[in-house]
Amino acid sequence: MTCAVRESGGGWRCAGVRWPREVPELGWSRGGDRRVSVLAYGAGLGFRAVGERHCVGARGNVCPLGAVVLGRSTGGRCAECARLDRAHSVAADTMADDPRTYRVYLAWFGPGMVKVGITGEERGAARLREQGAVAFSWLGRGPLMAARRTEEVLRAALGVPDRIPYAKKRAVRGQLPGPEERAGAVAELYARAAALEGRGWPESLERLPLEVVDQVGVFGLDRAPDADADADADADPAPGRSVREGGTAPGRSVRESAPAPVRAVRELVDGGVVAGRLVAAAGPDLHLAVADGGVVVLDTRLITGWDLTAVTRATGVTGSDVRVPLIDIGGGGVQGGLF
Repeated sequence: MTCAVRESGGGWRCAGVRWPREVPELGWSRGGDRRVSVLAYGAGLGFRAVGERHCVGARGNVCPLGAVVLGRSTGGRCAECARLDRAHSVAADTMADDPRTYRVYLAWFGPGMVKVGITGEERGAARLREQGAVAFSWLGRGPLMAARRTEEVLRAALGVPDRIPYAKKRAVRGQLPGPEERAGAVAELYARAAALEGRGWPESLERLPLEVVDQVGVFGLDRAPDADADADADADPAPGRSVREGGTAPGRSVRESAPAPVRAVRELVDGGVVAGRLVAAAGPDLHLAVADGGVVVLDTRLITGWDLTAVTRATGVTGSDVRVPLIDIGGGGVQGGLF
C-alpha cells in the first residue's frame, strides 16, 4: 500500500497535513482548487522536491508575487502574505463580533508541557490534532471574547505558555508515560483551572465536565514499525486507505511500544528525496521508518509550496531513501551533508 503523491506537471503543490477527522490527510492546491490524499499508517510514502519553493499565499488566495521562500521556513509565506494571514486569524483579536461559539481546552503534550487554548466549537477536536496534543480535555464553551478572557486568566494564574514549540513536542513524543499518568496530568490541570471559576472567569463561559481524550492511538504512537518490512514507497497517485485501529496496552508507555524518532528533516532542497513507511503522525509531523531501522520526522510545514513528484524504484529510489539535510531531535545539531 502507498500514500498518494501527485504527479508533477499539473501545477499541484502540497498544502501540508490536515486533521478534519481522526485520520491525517495531505492537502493539495492549484490556484483555487483543493484536493486531499488520505494517509494510512503502514503505507509507503515517498517524493522528490523539484525546483524552488514558492509562497503558499494567504486565506486561500494565491500569492500575487509568486514569491520564492526559504526552505527552512515553517510558515511557507512571504512577508506580505504572512501579514494578511495573521490579520484575519482569531489569535489577532480582530474578530470581536464573531457570533460563533468557542471552546476552551486544556492540552498536554508531554511531561511538563501543557497549554490553554481556544477553538471554534464547530471544528471539534481538529485543532488539538493539528497541534499534536497527546491528551486534552474541554474546559468551557461560550462567546469568543469570553473564551479569550478565560484563556488569558488561566495562562496568568496557572503559569502556562500560549504556545509550545514543535521541536520540544517531538523531543518527548517517543518517551511518553502510560495512559494513566497522561490522564492524571490533564485531570490535575483541569482541577487547578476549575478552582479559578468566579475569579476572573467570565460568567458567559459555561464550564464543561472533565473528560480526558487520549490521542496516542489516533496518532499511531502506540504502533511499533516493522523493522524488517520493506517500505514500498512507490507512491503513485492512488489514494491511501483508512488508519488501522489500535491502542496502547493498559499501563504501557509509548517508549515500550514504538522507537523514539531521533532525526528530523531540516529542509527540502531541489532534487531532495524523502521516502519511508508512515508509522505515526502528530500535528504536522509524519514519522517515517527508514532503512536503518530508525524513524525520521518530516514536519509537513516544510513541504508546502514545493512541487513534489512521486518516486519509484524505476526512478532509482528504494522504499527507504532520505536525501535531504537532517537535524538531531532534541540536540538541535545539524548532520553533515545529506543523509
